[in-house]
Amino acid sequence: MEETIAKSYLQKSLEEWKDDISLVLDEIAKEYDEVAQELKVYSYKYGITKQVIQSTVNEEIIEKIRQMYHKPFEESYNQLKEYIRDLEEKRRVFQMFIQKIEEVTRKESAKVS
Repeated sequence: MEETIAKSYLQKSLEEWKDDISLVLDEIAKEYDEVAQELKVYSYKYGITKQVIQSTVNEEIIEKIRQMYHKPFEESYNQLKEYIRDLEEKRRVFQMFIQKIEEVTRKESAKVS
């Protein structure tokens, strides 16, 4: 009887922890989607300005385009790429928590059987 109470307490605690981590994972996924959309926008902006620069002959206009658009877009694009990598790492780490909790839960359930 006491062993069953301890097992159910353990399983309940692990399940609650897994639920908390799942919420974190959901937030990471939501943020990832938002950043990915923004990254796509800057990818297009950067690509378009690059094409326009390549098609322009006037050096003065090229320099103005680079200062106004190309360099800021490139910086934003690179920052967003780095941010996406960070979010992917966070997602991987928190997913590992879920996997480990599930692994322990399975082992504990097997002991009860």
